[in-house]
Amino acid sequence: MSLVQVKGLSVVYGRRRHRTTAVSDLDLTVAPGETVAVVGESGSGKTTLASALLGLLPASASVTAGTIEVAGHDLTGGSDRAFRAIRGTVAGLVPQDPMVGLNPTMRIGPQVAEAVRRRPGLDRRTVDLEVVAALEAAGLDDPVRRARQYPHELSGGLRQRVLIAIALAGNPQLIIADEPTSALDVTVQKRILDHLTGLVAARGLALLIITHNLAVAAERAGRVVVMHEGRVVEQGAPGDILVRPREAYTRRLVAAVPRVTPRFVAVPSAEPILTIAHVTKSFKDVRAVDDVSLTVPRGQTLALVGESGSGKTTTLRIALGLERPDSGRVLFDGVDLSGLGWRRQRPLRRRFQLVHQNPYSSLDPRFTVAQTVTEPLVSFRVGDRASRRAAARDLIDRVGLPETVLDRRPAELSGGQRQRVAIARSLALRPDLLLLDEPVSALDVSVQDQILRLLADLQRDLGLSYLLVSHDLAVVAQVSHHVAVLHEGRVVEHGPTASVFASPSTAHTRRLLDAIPGPARQEVIS
Repeated sequence: MSLVQVKGLSVVYGRRRHRTTAVSDLDLTVAPGETVAVVGESGSGKTTLASALLGLLPASASVTAGTIEVAGHDLTGGSDRAFRAIRGTVAGLVPQDPMVGLNPTMRIGPQVAEAVRRRPGLDRRTVDLEVVAALEAAGLDDPVRRARQYPHELSGGLRQRVLIAIALAGNPQLIIADEPTSALDVTVQKRILDHLTGLVAARGLALLIITHNLAVAAERAGRVVVMHEGRVVEQGAPGDILVRPREAYTRRLVAAVPRVTPRFVAVPSAEPILTIAHVTKSFKDVRAVDDVSLTVPRGQTLALVGESGSGKTTTLRIALGLERPDSGRVLFDGVDLSGLGWRRQRPLRRRFQLVHQNPYSSLDPRFTVAQTVTEPLVSFRVGDRASRRAAARDLIDRVGLPETVLDRRPAELSGGQRQRVAIARSLALRPDLLLLDEPVSALDVSVQDQILRLLADLQRDLGLSYLLVSHDLAVVAQVSHHVAVLHEGRVVEHGPTASVFASPSTAHTRRLLDAIPGPARQEVIS
């Protein structure tokens, strides 16, 4: 008997003439103890399906056809009360973003306690003990101390473990994990997935993973379901789906997965555009960056990789001038930035620009695309209104978008389109160096592929240099000439990407490479 049984499900957003079909005539079953991965691009209907199972669809969505049954509960057309009866105790959710999934104003313990209290027949006097037990089971060290902390005091990996603790606290039969590790570095991702799948197996639970990461789907699931435009186009064992796909859409998804084999050859003689020399930075008693020295060769890409807390982002902020180092120097094209004030740095800042991680939060929702792209020109008083509009058209064309997007706002664009707009904005002042902070981590695999190809084309055509921060080693392999591995604030390995990936010289680098999901690491997906 199936734990989850969905038949002919259709979900639409909007009303009357402005209706968009998100899920169409979908069938899905999940057996007790089974792990199923649902994969597909943004907009394929994955998250809508998960929301429908839990009764978490927004007010703008409606189920227009089909039936939903979870653990014998017929939820077709169910009221909010019917869905509340199964949330936590029958089906638990691990959401994508722990900073959204956790209440920043509450300590961790009370948030887990809310889920614990939903257990039927629970002795209320044992709630505190059960909270500690749930945190310990989810793999948090010192769970008593963690229960007293706020979400901002925990790392990304620990916050994700708290969400797992909350999902398991009600002793459910099914866990729905919606992109549970997409924002985490590769080693933390492996530890989280190892722990989650281990707990699910030990308790005999069913697991429904929503993911755009085909390597995670292949490594963790017993069955893979591929969605496209709201429909299931293919499903089966991971080996069949990912190695021998039948459908053209699945083949395109597989082809878009970044390979771990490096693509670019470093040019040793290239002069540096950016030099970071013996930089150190501490926050209170924590040495975030410890004697870091790096160079970005002109026209090439240096990637900074490492676990959360390794010092990648602090190093990037120091390079941008957003943090002052305690010691050491930052030189841009031979000019020492360390001693320059903001006024003297400003002319140089035209020549290096930042592309943020999240295209959903880095664009001002009030601005049109034209206003966003020309904002740097306005800030530096470059040109008049007509010339700026012409520049916006040229920039949008360069990043592969039609001129029609210029009068749209970010809410009207997809994630990939937004990131193209962010890249166009960064090019407005014709910089020599782009600093890329996890530029594709929020995007699905096919859109990632498009953005990575765009960055490679721009580098070739414009002679750009890139300083890339990424936790995804497959992405690093695709776009970088050189790689620096950071660990606990120090550079533990630095060299041409091809050499570092082929023959890592430190145990830490080998652990990072070993943590890549198996199919990606072994080039099964190619």
